[in-house]
Amino acid sequence: MSSSPKIFGVATVGTKGQIVIPSEARKALNIKSGDKLIILSGHPGRRRMITLTPENEFAKFLKMFEEHIVAVKEELSRKVPKKDRRGK
Repeated sequence: MSSSPKIFGVATVGTKGQIVIPSEARKALNIKSGDKLIILSGHPGRRRMITLTPENEFAKFLKMFEEHIVAVKEELSRKVPKKDRRGK
């Protein structure tokens, strides 16, 4: 698979704010009827960009991120002298 993003086509926003994800994209990304997608805005400077991420994949990402935060906090606490931990 190519490392470049795949363009699946164009979706038009309907009067109720709905879009239809092209069938080729749904098949390629294994998106099924009833799946929940997290909708994220782009980073600063790219706010009008959106990302759709399956809820279960986003949950996996958050879990991994939380584990890394815990590991970093533990590492930092070992490196900070005891008197500095109390703010003194």
